[in-house]
Amino acid sequence: MSIHQLKPQNSMQNLIIQAQEIKELIPHRYPFLLIDRIEQVELGQSAVGIKNVSLNEWYFQGHFPDHPILPGVLIVEAMAQTAAALVIKTLLSENQESAKNNLVYFMSIEEAKFRKPVVPGDILQLRVKKEKSRGQIWKFKGEAWVGQTLTDEATFMAMIVKQ
Repeated sequence: MSIHQLKPQNSMQNLIIQAQEIKELIPHRYPFLLIDRIEQVELGQSAVGIKNVSLNEWYFQGHFPDHPILPGVLIVEAMAQTAAALVIKTLLSENQESAKNNLVYFMSIEEAKFRKPVVPGDILQLRVKKEKSRGQIWKFKGEAWVGQTLTDEATFMAMIVKQ
C-alpha cells in the first residue's frame, strides 16, 4: 500500500514510512536524503524520524576522519527533512492533491544547540513538533536523541512553495 493511499482513523499514525516512501514526499536523494525512515506521524503536529549513522557516510571522509563525528548542521537538516515529510503527509491527508507538487524550503534556524557528538554506530531519533503555522509558513521545534541522551536541538522554520 502506498503512503498516499493511507487514510488515518485518528491523528496519530504509528506506521513506519521507509526511505522509498519518504522519496515520494520530499525530493531529496543521495547524498542528501538524511533520514532512513519515519516511525511516527501525528498529522499536522509531530513526527519521529530515524537516521542510522554509518561509518560509510560520505561526510566522514573529511569531517574528523580519525575521530568521525556527524556534523551538527546535517543533524538539523535531518530534522528539517523529517518536518518536511510531515508537512507534505499532512497536506496529502487533507486531500490537497497539489501537495505532491509542493516543496518545503528550510527558511531559518534558531536556538541551535549541539550538546553531544553523534558517531558511527549511533541510531539518531529525530523528533519534530510543530510550534505554529500560518499560511505557508510552519515553525518547528526539533530534537535529536541517541537512546536516552539529547544530542542536538533547534527551532526552525519552513515555507511551502509550488514546484
